[in-house]
Amino acid sequence: MHWIALQWSLDAQAEAGAATAAADAMPTPEALGWWALRYTPHVCWLDEALMLEVSACERLWGGRSSLMRQLLNENPVPAAAVLRGAQGATSLEALARLRLFVREEKRPPEIPAGLPLDTLSAAREHLDALARLGCRSWGEVAALPRGGLSRRFGAELRAALDIAWGLRPESHAWLTLPDVFEQKLELPALAETAPELMWSANRLLSALQIWLRARQRGARALELEWTLDLKRFNGVNLPPTQQIAVRTAEPTQDLAHLRRLLSEKLALATLAAPASWLKLRSLETDPWAGASTSFLPEDNRKGDKLHEMVERLSVRLGAMQVLVPRARADHQPEHTQVWRPALGRSGIKSTAPKARARDAAAAPAQQPDALYPAWLLPEPLRLEMDGERPCYKGPLSKLIGPQRVETGWWGGVDEGGQPAVRDYYIAESPEAGLVWIFRERSAACFASGEVRWFLQGLYA
Repeated sequence: MHWIALQWSLDAQAEAGAATAAADAMPTPEALGWWALRYTPHVCWLDEALMLEVSACERLWGGRSSLMRQLLNENPVPAAAVLRGAQGATSLEALARLRLFVREEKRPPEIPAGLPLDTLSAAREHLDALARLGCRSWGEVAALPRGGLSRRFGAELRAALDIAWGLRPESHAWLTLPDVFEQKLELPALAETAPELMWSANRLLSALQIWLRARQRGARALELEWTLDLKRFNGVNLPPTQQIAVRTAEPTQDLAHLRRLLSEKLALATLAAPASWLKLRSLETDPWAGASTSFLPEDNRKGDKLHEMVERLSVRLGAMQVLVPRARADHQPEHTQVWRPALGRSGIKSTAPKARARDAAAAPAQQPDALYPAWLLPEPLRLEMDGERPCYKGPLSKLIGPQRVETGWWGGVDEGGQPAVRDYYIAESPEAGLVWIFRERSAACFASGEVRWFLQGLYA
């Protein structure tokens, strides 16, 4: 077996502001373990170090040296946090060598016999007693009689030495990736306003990004929940928690975009009482297809994507303030379009290649007639009559028609009340050009005896 021990620590030479920013964005220990799972399925935490057992997969990464370089180069924490690593034949040996490296001490010539005793976790509570016996290294303690050592210092120390020499198999609780992201974090101080929660939410977002990359998923909906520190405030009973939901039009792993959306949402929220805990969980995720690139300059445009801008505006102004038109299955032209919130399942269309191909394939089926005008009036405009000829900026001359439509018979008062029984024509106006008009045809049940003409749309 071969083990790699990793430890993250803030750079002592970094400025105070950079160190504080690095501490704020430091992922949780569980998230760092998820990051390491991309290299090996055998990952666990042992004391202060993250342990990776790589004997079965090191050749896939080009060997031990190549794998170690990749781990150090792909450090998931900010630049102000230093990643240190050490290797060993057992987990205890790798951890001991890591502790020596952190203390900037040289490696002893004999491993593991020459390792200092204070680098063995099981011996730390017995250092004074062992020092009085003249034992200052692993080898000197291992040379003591087994029975007496176990009776005097406990079986844990003897078992640790057996593992270090390969006489006993190691047993660890391996980390696994959960199916749903959910992490809870205690706030360092009570947060009295919603924007103050963003300081700790950055750590949860960093952990979320690691989880999304490990699961090859993109976030579609998230929920941020905070626990209220008071049960009653100003004589009013308070709920135990409050939460906000953030949704995106497309799956994303972009931490900056999720942070902007969450900041906008928190800026509009009001805390009922100071908060003490913060929890982030994923409500909806989709498989991550990755980002496609192109060699053409016009395809590699800079700036934010359209759906990201729409999402930010929807969060900032409100969902009902940013609307997009959507097609609706109805034969009445004035009812074939409806305005929906842009942020949602029925909002802006996806810009992914597969979605664009699907929309293009379905486009012909959504066009009932190629002669429809490009501009429809919000409501049909009743036309004046010159005898039996309708007029719109002059008498109209019918060119094409009729196209008969009979629909809406199932509608109620809000949907029109009476069925639409119409004859559509393309006509020409002396001043307006080509127009789209219709004549109401009398139905047996709804005959009024009056023939009315309406303007429905205009051609460019």
